[in-house]
Amino acid sequence: MPRWNVDIEHMIQELSEMVAIPSVNSGLQPDGLNEGAMAAWSVKTFESMGLEAWSVEAAPGRPNAYGVWKGSGGGKSILLTGHMDVVQVFNMTIPPFDPRIEGGKLYGRGSFDMKAGLASCLGAIKALQAGGFQPKGDVYLGFVADEEFSSLGTTQLVKDLKPDAAILTEPSEGKISLAHRGFTWVTIKTTGKAAHGSLFDVGIDAIRHMGKLLGELDRLEREVFPRRSHPLLGRPSAHASLIEGGNGLSTYPESARLVVEHRPLPDEDGDYVMGLWHDAITRFKAEDPTFSAEAHMDLYQNGWEVTRETPIVATLAGAFKEALGSEPEYRGQFGWLDSAIMHAAGIPVVVFGPTGDGAHAAVEYVDLESVQKCAAVIAETVARWAG
Repeated sequence: MPRWNVDIEHMIQELSEMVAIPSVNSGLQPDGLNEGAMAAWSVKTFESMGLEAWSVEAAPGRPNAYGVWKGSGGGKSILLTGHMDVVQVFNMTIPPFDPRIEGGKLYGRGSFDMKAGLASCLGAIKALQAGGFQPKGDVYLGFVADEEFSSLGTTQLVKDLKPDAAILTEPSEGKISLAHRGFTWVTIKTTGKAAHGSLFDVGIDAIRHMGKLLGELDRLEREVFPRRSHPLLGRPSAHASLIEGGNGLSTYPESARLVVEHRPLPDEDGDYVMGLWHDAITRFKAEDPTFSAEAHMDLYQNGWEVTRETPIVATLAGAFKEALGSEPEYRGQFGWLDSAIMHAAGIPVVVFGPTGDGAHAAVEYVDLESVQKCAAVIAETVARWAG
């Protein structure tokens, strides 16, 4: 039995209140309401728990909500964090902001990704308070904006808070996540020469030249990516996201544009990704003097990885065994997470969150028993780390 008693009914009530707040990221849905109401709810809730609470705008109208349970001194600080924004709801086949409980699951947009993680943070703190725990180190709550679009919230958080470690409660199926891939957006442009469609000796076909670069994606898939592998993440990948070109049926196209998304492994940085395309362009230019192309990186977000020996990971693993009576399992996350930003800022972070399904999908739900278990593990971790 865990030594900290999580009040599941109260936690479900708070999760339901959060899901009912339509904190849709306006970067994904133009009429989204953003995180303002969620941040106000969070600050009020932190205050009701006896915490010092405040908000900071990551961008105009996009606040983060912070709370701190001040330690008595002499201990290590810890941050419990996650994002308040949710993705668009156009595709949903259930009422997105009318939380419904059925079969031990709570349904609604954001229930799984990731307001259940936020609820587990609140449940953990309340369990510790109810059990008479007093931290020596400061215990922070950081509920952030804009993870689903450009991570403005965590970019601001790492300027505002400097904890000794953090737990990011993104969904992880109740397993301890140690790594995730990065992502990179690369735009490639080929330049030809416009001419009448009958003037083959004058026109240079930029789209045909782009075809060579699409073929390079095939070569990477066959020959390069399979040679790279990670025990938790598998191999890297890339795909063509957008393509456009040409300006008439009877005109040689003077330009074409391709946008490629890469999902590199944690040790593959932006220079490595760009090197793949620069090498290909150099090779095609050597084969064909009329070939003209350039590539530039639009956005790079690094991957993230920690080891089982990292102190916050080892502390969480020990807490898991104490709270749940079993050995934890470890995994990698295939999507990109804010953990990379915290790691780059020098904050050791581990990912641990509830179980569910339907993130970004038509039907989204979280398993409520997993939220309770998550809260129990987090409570024990905080007690060991900040006590």
